[in-house]
Amino acid sequence: MLPRKSIIPEEFAFSPALVSPIPRKPVFRDRVNKARFIAKSGACNLSHKNIREQGRFLQDVVTTLVDLKWRFTLVIFSMTFLCSWLLFAMFWWLVAFAHGDLDTNRKPGVEQCFTNVNSFTSAFLFSIEVQVTIGFGGRMITEQCPTAITVLILQNIIGLIINAVMLGCIFMKTAQSHRRAETLIFSRNAVIAVRNNRLCFMIRVGDLRKSMIINAVVRLQVVRKTTTPEGEVIPIHQIDVQTESAVAGNSIFLLAPLIICHVIDKDSPLYDLSAMELQCSDLEVIVILEGVVETTGISTQARTSYVNEEIQWGHRFVPIVTEEEGVYSVDYSKFGNTVKVATPRCSARELDEKPSILIQTLQKSELSHQNSLRKRNSMRRNNSMRKSNSMRRNNSALAVPKVQFLTPEGGPNLAVT
Repeated sequence: MLPRKSIIPEEFAFSPALVSPIPRKPVFRDRVNKARFIAKSGACNLSHKNIREQGRFLQDVVTTLVDLKWRFTLVIFSMTFLCSWLLFAMFWWLVAFAHGDLDTNRKPGVEQCFTNVNSFTSAFLFSIEVQVTIGFGGRMITEQCPTAITVLILQNIIGLIINAVMLGCIFMKTAQSHRRAETLIFSRNAVIAVRNNRLCFMIRVGDLRKSMIINAVVRLQVVRKTTTPEGEVIPIHQIDVQTESAVAGNSIFLLAPLIICHVIDKDSPLYDLSAMELQCSDLEVIVILEGVVETTGISTQARTSYVNEEIQWGHRFVPIVTEEEGVYSVDYSKFGNTVKVATPRCSARELDEKPSILIQTLQKSELSHQNSLRKRNSMRRNNSMRKSNSMRRNNSALAVPKVQFLTPEGGPNLAVT
């Protein structure tokens, strides 16, 4: 039989600490954060396991090399050239050995296949000169050796192929589209507020570079875990969300930071969510911005996501674009700043069924705004009255007093000192 201590935890067992009048200090446990599909940086939070067909990656060598990390790419780049030089150095050494060029006791007057190639080290240097086309002129082949001419042609062809593949991979790796996406920014939080008498989900996007993103398109998707009526559990159920410019194919002109708006209507997956239900939900809103880089013509894509903790209900983005001396100026220090606005806490469905909720919310907001203005005015008046009273007291304290003197005849003589 197990002891009592292993069955009942110590914090639930009867002890003098439980009946003590001194309250115990609560113990707070760290909250386990829910995994998100897309990180704030745009990286996909997905792990591939138990892939049996690893050979498929070797069938697409170029893409595999481009997807590798820089340290592995540089190692492969260096080892490819080094191995090719060593391989052909071995061929040159074997040709020289078979022709007798390495024999120190060869007969005078016999034509050599190479000049100044009498060891493996010199064969290795000759291999580098041939493939890299340096050509110092100290070592060369002669027309007396057809085998050497064949190896020369073969090494030139293979060297050109290696140069084309490896340099192409390095160029593609340095000019990847996600490098341009680093300057496409999204607001840290999303907001839900009333715009044109409708609840709207809004985010802000911007481009830090002056070069344009041509044919920029913004797509929104809501990812959540759902269960079908048949009992099938779909862990990643993607639902497309239409933005405000859906008629124009979501194409935007990203000249200055824009606020992307999604009207929460009956076709929206957020239609039945209130402010309280949104905080308890496990949905994730994925934002995808695609376009063509104006300078290079390469397609780029920037991604981010918003979980329920990053969606602020009843907030609105502050304006950041102003006109200064005939030029529009953008203050990126306020890019993610928001302000509180009057917004019903109910869902969009309830707001459509009862439009009076919005009217009452706006009226309450107007009354509270008027009351705050009255309080500010009264506080200002009180402060001004206090200042005036204090100034009067100071003036009265600084006033010169009048002193009365009596003359010897007994008549009053007033003098001021």
